Amino acid sequence: MTDLVRSTAEPDSATISGELQILADVAVPPPPSWRPQTIGWPVAGAIVLALLVFATWRWWRRYRANRYRREALAELARLRAGMTASPAARAQALADMAELLKRTALAAWPRAQVASMAGAEWVQFLQANAGKAGAAVPTLAALVNDAQYRDAAALAQWPETQVTATATACQQWIAGHHVPV
Repeated sequence: MTDLVRSTAEPDSATISGELQILADVAVPPPPSWRPQTIGWPVAGAIVLALLVFATWRWWRRYRANRYRREALAELARLRAGMTASPAARAQALADMAELLKRTALAAWPRAQVASMAGAEWVQFLQANAGKAGAAVPTLAALVNDAQYRDAAALAQWPETQVTATATACQQWIAGHHVPV
């Protein structure tokens, strides 16, 4: 009995290595394919890819179409920076803002439709196409009327708060106006 206990308790290294050599490797299945098995997944992937390409194309068109807005807002920022220097500089900045509004409209609408507008007709146009900036138009009406019909001395008399409100209204109209397609 002691021989039996001893043989199981202390395996011989030669016996173990011989038994290990006769063992076969475990059969490993092939790795799963990354390619979908059904046709639905490639179709869904193609649809998602087409939608992504379409969305990118629309974004690019809108980005390019709004280039005039970005340029007008950059010019308005330059005008706002020079407004606080003196009353004469404020008057010139206000006149330039009125001109900037007209140029922005000319970039978005046909020249024949916009170029001849002045006074009340121009204010109505600004109101009709204000889009999200509808609240800014009454402030712009004062700018349009004063810049067109008065001289720089009258514009220089505007208080600082009115000048700032007008610049903000101009920014809102440029950023938020709606161009019908």
